[in-house]
Amino acid sequence: MANRRSCSACGDKRGMARFENERFTIEHAGLRKTVDGLSGWRCGACDEVVFDPESARLYAAAGDELLLQSRKREQKELKRIRQKLDLTQQAAAEITGGGHNAFSRYERGTAQPLPAVMNLFRILDRHPELLREILPRRVRKRGGTASATTRSTQARRRTVRSAGSQKIPL
Repeated sequence: MANRRSCSACGDKRGMARFENERFTIEHAGLRKTVDGLSGWRCGACDEVVFDPESARLYAAAGDELLLQSRKREQKELKRIRQKLDLTQQAAAEITGGGHNAFSRYERGTAQPLPAVMNLFRILDRHPELLREILPRRVRKRGGTASATTRSTQARRRTVRSAGSQKIPL
């Protein structure tokens, strides 16, 4: 009975059986990776798998690699779509309600965009004409009109305080 133990997932007392040197395929966001030589325990009742420590480390490392590949792909996709739409990073952040540095961080990989941001930009990639519905007076990289938010920010920058604390527009 040394090669059997109860299942930690379903509690079946006869369910866990030892396996050695098996191949597992990990899938994430349309990417796949195969890991060979994994060992551990498998439940015959619910098919739960518990890897040995070294196999768990190998499996986790392969999963982490897929996650990083997926994030790099998203970074490139988001930048490509933003540039296709001729949006500055700040204008793209304005559309999604993010901070002024949000898209810079997304494109550098220091922050992960929400799925809603990715979904919105994928829709805009297929239907760029919808951008007019979201931000009719958008900030464009070359010669576009500034949005209301950007105009008010520019107006604030052109205003200075005199010695008597009175605002004076420039």
